[in-house]
Amino acid sequence: MPSPGRPPSPEAGEQGIEEREFSFDGFRYRCRLVHQGDPRTEPVLILGGSSQDLYSWLRYEKRLRPLATVITVDLPGYGSADFLPASYGIDFLAATVRHLLTELAIPRVNLVAVCYGGAIGLRFLQHYPDLVERLALVGMTARIPDDYTEAMERWAGMIERGETAPIARELTDRFMSPPGTGPVRRHAAVARLVYQQIAGQNAEQMRMSAEHNTRLMRHEWYRPEPIPALPSVVVTGEYDTLCTPGMGREIASLLHEARFLTITESDHLAPVERPDDLADLLARFCTGQSIDELPYTNPVEHFGTRPVPALPYS
Repeated sequence: MPSPGRPPSPEAGEQGIEEREFSFDGFRYRCRLVHQGDPRTEPVLILGGSSQDLYSWLRYEKRLRPLATVITVDLPGYGSADFLPASYGIDFLAATVRHLLTELAIPRVNLVAVCYGGAIGLRFLQHYPDLVERLALVGMTARIPDDYTEAMERWAGMIERGETAPIARELTDRFMSPPGTGPVRRHAAVARLVYQQIAGQNAEQMRMSAEHNTRLMRHEWYRPEPIPALPSVVVTGEYDTLCTPGMGREIASLLHEARFLTITESDHLAPVERPDDLADLLARFCTGQSIDELPYTNPVEHFGTRPVPALPYS
């Protein structure tokens, strides 16, 4: 998923903000911490999509920072971290997240996992359940559609040939819902932004993107391992044609105490099209507030065990 539009990143060292670098199994990676000295909930860890980095969520930081410490990360293969060969799969990336929390001495987090980060987040929950307080999955699916797998093979060849503009056009069309699917806020503006971001990637960024696609084809996206019971929400854009609402419901049905909802007037790029609304939803969920009957969502659907009651702020 391309990065949400963002203002220039604040300088590291600003009061309450720090950036740290670690190494796991020989691969360097980085994180950004926006500290909250008087938190109302556990730290919020955001795992973004394959084209996002630790600065992609500044707008979300602003909304979540009053409530909790916010952590974003460039895992190996992302952003400014080391290149990660495709022989390293989702298990390795989940283990890197565990290494990060160990290094930061953080016992539990509210985990927000988006698109490609959703696969890492779900595997992390399966392997390290004691480290997760709540789980939010955004734009997530349990399976990669066959036509997308076929497209990834074609895209790999296009990247090798340096066909930047054609692949940017194809990827933009994949991420965005086709015209006429339904009303999507800022559709034209976001489509231009996505195209420009992809077309503007340098050689190393394109190399990382190609390796992400290869990783998807070589490793299991979702593995049917036990999933612990904890408060969970699955969020999809109302008109998402990449990870459709049906796919979101499928993921929700695999979880316990799960709720599913769609953000109105949005597609797979809901984090970009409706950032303030999605940030509000995440803030409510991570602090145990009700997410029923919000003005920017369709009705909540419940999966798994009985609905989780809303809790007041601590």
